[in-house]
Amino acid sequence: MIECTNCETAQFLQITQSRVFFEDGELINEIMETYQCTLCDSTGQYTYSEDAEDPIVDGSIQVTGERPKYA
Repeated sequence: MIECTNCETAQFLQITQSRVFFEDGELINEIMETYQCTLCDSTGQYTYSEDAEDPIVDGSIQVTGERPKYA
């Protein structure tokens, strides 16, 4: 789950930009999404690459494996 680090919830996150890269035309090689929290106006970027072990997260978002505190 991707959530805002300031608000500690995913409820107010919206994707403002999304790009998907296909190297060979079939398999997804990279996903890049830009998020904005509509509650506190913070932003962040999530990038998944087939070559990296973990996704890259920048800004005021975090990736968690837990259920959200506030739904």
